Amino acid sequence: MFSVALTGGIGSGKSTVADQLAALGADVIDTDVLARELTAVGQPLLQRIAVNFGAEMLLADGALDRAALRQRVFQSPSERKRLEALLHPAIEALMLERRAALTAPYAVLVIPLLFETGQQQWAQRVLVVDVPEAVQIERVQQRSGLATDEIKRIIASQIARAERLARADDLIDNSGNSAVLIPQIKQLHERYLQLAGA
Repeated sequence: MFSVALTGGIGSGKSTVADQLAALGADVIDTDVLARELTAVGQPLLQRIAVNFGAEMLLADGALDRAALRQRVFQSPSERKRLEALLHPAIEALMLERRAALTAPYAVLVIPLLFETGQQQWAQRVLVVDVPEAVQIERVQQRSGLATDEIKRIIASQIARAERLARADDLIDNSGNSAVLIPQIKQLHERYLQLAGA
C-alpha cells in the first residue's frame, strides 16, 4: 500500500496534520497510540518494562507511570536505548500488521522517531511537519506543562532539525495558523492520491 511516513519534532503538530489527512480520506496509524496500546495494563510489554526498569515505573493501579519513565530515559541515553530496544520492534510489527488491513487510497504512518529507528523504509514518501524550536517549546508547555529544560532534553534526543528537513520528501510549515496549514495539507493529499494511483 502506498504509504507516507509523517514525522517531526515534539510539539510540531504531527497529530493535527494526521487528523486533517484522515478527514480527507487517508488511513492513519499513529505509533504513539500503538505504544500506549502495547504498554496498557495486562500487556506483556508492560511487564517487561517493569522487569527491566523496576516496579517503581508502575503506578499503584498497575498502569505505566509515563512521567517517571520519561524522566528516567531522557536523563540517560543508555536507558533510552534500552527502552527503545524493548518498544520499537513491537510497535513496528503492530504498525505493519495494521497497515496490511487498511483499505484507504493511502496510509499515513505517524512515526515521531522515524529516522532514529530507520522506519522510513516502510514508506514511499517522508512528510516532515516543521516549526522553529521556540514554537515547539511553547506548544509542549501549553499541552503538557513540562519544564523548558525537560522539553529541550527531549528535543536534543531527537534527530537535528536541519537533518530532518534535509531528509524530507515533503514539508509542512506549521508555524502559522490553520488558515495557512489547511491548504498545504489539501495540496499534499491530492499529490498522494495521484502517487497512489487512486
